[in-house]
Amino acid sequence: MTAEQIVLLGGLWLDPSAWDGVVADLEKQDRDVVAVTLPGQGDGNTGATLADQVAAVLAAVDAAPGRSVVVGHSAACSLAWIAASERPDRVAKVALIGGFPPADGDTYFGSLTVTDGALPFPGWEPFEGPDSDDLDEPARAAFSAAAIPVPEGVVRATVSLADARRYDVPVVLICPEFTPDQAREWIASGELPELARAKNVEFVDIDSGHWPMLTRPAELARIIADL
Repeated sequence: MTAEQIVLLGGLWLDPSAWDGVVADLEKQDRDVVAVTLPGQGDGNTGATLADQVAAVLAAVDAAPGRSVVVGHSAACSLAWIAASERPDRVAKVALIGGFPPADGDTYFGSLTVTDGALPFPGWEPFEGPDSDDLDEPARAAFSAAAIPVPEGVVRATVSLADARRYDVPVVLICPEFTPDQAREWIASGELPELARAKNVEFVDIDSGHWPMLTRPAELARIIADL
């Protein structure tokens, strides 16, 4: 079964439009690509759960006639890795942009403060420095205005990783605000146990902040196409 589809999963606060520039470039290269609408992030479902998001990802993977390269960004790296666990025979490769999968039993996203049942975008203070240095003020304002509070049922849910065959799925770690050498050190130190157990991990550097789909869409599309 060949890889015929690229599945794009945006991180917290993003809807599929965050991938517009990447999708446009990939489609110019005749790639079959889908940016998934994650429940609770663009569909108005304020009661969405992590299980709902996982179901949406698996539906995209199952709809392809062949295997998929699943690309997760930031917190959605966990979704991409869950897809590898749930569909190890249908996920050809996982690409992780600016994030890492938690271990089985961990919280999907435990940081920052939930308010009124959702995690709102907290403003730029937590992301000052390499995360956001490549976003100018208009870009920051546009991001903040479009940011979607993510339901508590997503961010505070427990991650389930049941199938050890996920470790056979090749992983490409795309490194934006950190370097491949830093990522290697984190894996070697035991900070990233899931990646430490993965049998095939590659590293690709991209000179950007945390959101390269917004600031380096053409370069990110080239990297994804090369997968």
